[in-house]
Amino acid sequence: MSDLLQPAPDFTLPDRQGTPHSLSSYRGHWVVLYFYPKDDTPGCTREACEFRDAHDALRELGAVVLGVSRDDAASHERFSGKFGLPFTLLSDPTTATARAYGAYGEKNMYGKVAEGVKRQTFLISPDGFIVQAWRSVKPDGHAAQVEAALRAAQATRQSQ
Repeated sequence: MSDLLQPAPDFTLPDRQGTPHSLSSYRGHWVVLYFYPKDDTPGCTREACEFRDAHDALRELGAVVLGVSRDDAASHERFSGKFGLPFTLLSDPTTATARAYGAYGEKNMYGKVAEGVKRQTFLISPDGFIVQAWRSVKPDGHAAQVEAALRAAQATRQSQ
């Protein structure tokens, strides 16, 4: 899935309390859907904390933030509590959702090739279309990039 303005694949995944969340239930809202490899690791923690710090601004712009990894509910609970994450983390243990978005596959870490969840983010419009995709995310400064893209996407929609 490389083309923008494609319908975002729907999914249903549990949060840290086991409550299921479906993308389709967020229609009418902007969604920042970000995939990350593992709770409480250095890069993933920096990324999550940046989204935490940008959360109020993103919410004011009408967006919800959903983080997705293979980690289970207990891991998400510890990670969210430790860093005060105000947004929803979802468990994708089978990686079916990550695969649907192209966020799972071969990656190179420190010269070692392995399969896993790729750090990628998708900005999804209120009508369920991917309006921007970041396929190679560096954690530092990423939340600010997403906020700027959301502002630009909203401005473009308002001018149409």
